Amino acid sequence: MSKNKDGTSMSNTRRKAATLVTHGGRHPKEFHGFINPPLVRASTVLFNDVDEMKGRRESRYAYGLMNTPTIEAFNEVWTELEEASGTVLVPSGLAAVTVAILSALSAGEEILVPDNVYGPTRRFCNQTLKRWGMRTSYYDPMDLEALKSALDGGASAVFVEAPGSLTFEVPDIGATLELAKAAGAVTMIDNTWATPLLYKPIAEGFDLSIQAGTKYVGGHADVLIGSISANERMWPKLSATHANLGIQAGPDEIYLAMRGLRTMKLRMDQHEGQALEVAKWLANQPKVARLLHPAMESCPGHENWKRYFGRSSGLFAFELAGTEDDGATFLNALRLFGLGFSWGGFESLATLAELRETRSVTTWQAGPVIRLQIGLEAIEDQIADLEQALAAVAV
Repeated sequence: MSKNKDGTSMSNTRRKAATLVTHGGRHPKEFHGFINPPLVRASTVLFNDVDEMKGRRESRYAYGLMNTPTIEAFNEVWTELEEASGTVLVPSGLAAVTVAILSALSAGEEILVPDNVYGPTRRFCNQTLKRWGMRTSYYDPMDLEALKSALDGGASAVFVEAPGSLTFEVPDIGATLELAKAAGAVTMIDNTWATPLLYKPIAEGFDLSIQAGTKYVGGHADVLIGSISANERMWPKLSATHANLGIQAGPDEIYLAMRGLRTMKLRMDQHEGQALEVAKWLANQPKVARLLHPAMESCPGHENWKRYFGRSSGLFAFELAGTEDDGATFLNALRLFGLGFSWGGFESLATLAELRETRSVTTWQAGPVIRLQIGLEAIEDQIADLEQALAAVAV
């Protein structure tokens, strides 16, 4: 719970995002006046006596795996930003996905997952969940009737990713949530593209909100971390699953994520603005067949984007007129944009989407899709690099 300078609770004061990310989780009076929470690398906690040791479950700090001042500081500000009942931290975004799913499912139960989901999420469902006796069915996120039919099978959980991985479709999130809740399913969303700055899943009715803090939270391409926040209904199950798996983000990673958080809103604003400019420039290039940016009318679910987000981040894609070889030619010609799989950092990145390997109930028949992460370099240099790479494609 965040506090005012006099130590009183700020629970009844809804602070603006820019204020929250700069002030949340900071209690200088508890740490000799230092502005930043301490970086605590610790495992063992010493108790004063046997009675205190026996009552460790009620202790604020009992063992470094579950809580330290570093963990506590980040969880405090992130839980407030998410408007959640609680948050747990894990070593990566994928770990956030897996822990969220495992907190919602038991052996023999089924989860519904969108067909355009992040590839490693699909891999986890197809391999590990299957081996543990849990079923996965994939649904077209843009087809509500198909989702309704799938829910008739008694699924225990519904997974949402918005926008969709690689191709950025935006489903009708509210209608999806309504159908899932009516069926009694646990609802969860990978909200990494938007972060709670653009969309607050818990406040909108989701049970679990998943975030790869590796991306916009860390923001500097030097940290792996994930988080799961829960509403009151799911917090006990999430907390217990997290504890029983013995999984926790490292102290240095949490500290770096906290440092990145302080400038996240400023960086997100810059990523958004530059990405929109680059997208508009690409829209006028003859070798670009279609933009896959939710803020553009050509992107499936654009109206849903306006309804639920209204803003965007620095990640989008475009369809290149040509073949897969032309896509490789374009990428190999880039000089400023790096070829890499992550995003959300200060640097611009590009990758070729491998869509035919990651869809099972929908198909992608168009040309090669290039995903771009628009970093913080001068926009003139970003466009110049894209321009010379497009010139290398003989279409």
